[in-house]
Order: sequence, then C-alpha cells, then structure tokens
Amino acid sequence: MTRNFAGTVEIAFLHQLADLADAQTLSRFRGPIAVEAKHNEGETFDPVTDADRRAEIAMRALIRERFPGHAILGEEYGPEGESDFCWVLDPVDGTKPFICGIPVWGTLIGLTYRGVATHGMMSQPFTGERFWADGKQAWRSGPQGSGVMTTRKGLPLNQAILHTTSPEPIARTPDVNFAALHSATLMTRYGGECYAMAMLAAGQIDLCLEYALQPYDIVAFVPIVEQAGGVVTTLSGDRPEAGGRILASGCPRLHDEALKILNS
Repeated sequence: MTRNFAGTVEIAFLHQLADLADAQTLSRFRGPIAVEAKHNEGETFDPVTDADRRAEIAMRALIRERFPGHAILGEEYGPEGESDFCWVLDPVDGTKPFICGIPVWGTLIGLTYRGVATHGMMSQPFTGERFWADGKQAWRSGPQGSGVMTTRKGLPLNQAILHTTSPEPIARTPDVNFAALHSATLMTRYGGECYAMAMLAAGQIDLCLEYALQPYDIVAFVPIVEQAGGVVTTLSGDRPEAGGRILASGCPRLHDEALKILNS
C-alpha cells in the first residue's frame, strides 16, 4: 500500500471506503427501510437503519483487511483496537433526513494520528458529490466538476452566514449566547446537517455551530475545514476531535469574534 506523510494511507483508500458505503446507503435511500430508535440520553428520537449498519460493517471489513493494526471507532459498533491510527466512521450522518428522503446526509470517514485528525471524507452518493482532505488540501467533486476548496474570508461579521442543524438545543443551552451571534450575522439557516459543514469548507457558509457532537460527527470534517483554510474548535477553544460543543468557521478572525460572542 502506498503511503504518504506520517505513514497514513493515500486518499484513494478513503474513496474505496466511500464506494463501499455508497453501495449500501444509496440502494436504501427513498426506499422502504426499517427504522429503530436507539436509547441515548438527551435524545427524544435517535434513529438507526439497516443502511447505517450495513455501511459501517462494509467499511470496517476493508479497514481490517488493509490495515489490521489500526483502531476503528464507529457510531454503530463502537471502538475496536488500539493504535496511533484510528478510523472514525459515521455511516449515515443525518439519519433523520435520510429517512425523510432529504439529501443532506452523508457518510463520514475520518482518520486520526495520535488523536489529531489528518484526513477526512464526506460522501453524498445521491447528489454524486464528495468532499475530502488529503493531508494538504481540501477537495470536492460532483456534477459541477472537481477542484480545490477554499473557505470564504474577509467578510465582516454582519455579512456572515451562520448555520446550526436544529434550533432545539438553543433554549436548553442558555450559557451559549446564540441569540447574540444570530443578531450579529447576516442570516441564520437550519437543517443542513453534515452538508452545511461541507458548504463551509466550500466557501458558501461562514459559521457552523453544533451543540453536542460525537467524535464520529466531526473528525472527518476537521481536516476538510482546516485544509480549506478554516478553523474548528470547541467553544472553549480546544481541539475538536473529541466532540462536544463545536464551532467551525471559514475565517480565523470570524472564529475569534464568534467565540467571544457565544461565550459572553
């Protein structure tokens, strides 16, 4: 297997993993699927489908075959093994829109080395798009072609677009001053799930705020946003790989301004 910096795999392997996941998810999208509810604290309804499970099983099998010494962390089947290298998988990020037939879900594939995310992939097979980071740059491919992604910079805060997936956590989290940031920006949009984070890396959205992410929700996007020129941290300014309250920003200056407001 050809390797690049720090011994990590070439980006072609992430595309192979995405191909396997796509075969499981796309065949079930907008079709009859069985939906089960997981029992997670704080979630009124946290669904899982056969698409989630089958996609993760397929990706885990290929990782074990090619990199048997690597660790794996997946949403559906938890942690496996110990290593400096860890694959972090969310087979269907956005299961709720998936079961609603809305294409803002995606498969997230991340790789960490000693706890720091180095490579990432989001695959959206219904729209035919992929967004990835190869260790140096962030890229996109789809119906409009392919190329390097760069986040948007230079806007004042009052011209920035803010996104958060759902308004529900806002009232439950009064110590996060969302109202002030909402008032300070041009507009706020909801419901984009993981697709919004990809659009931040692509320069369409400026700020993405999420209140309770798990590692498998964010690890893939950390290198995608960072290698596109953006910033991702917790609201306390720490590395985001462990999840929690997360802010991603296309512009480092906007990131600092937004953190101050959110923590005020």
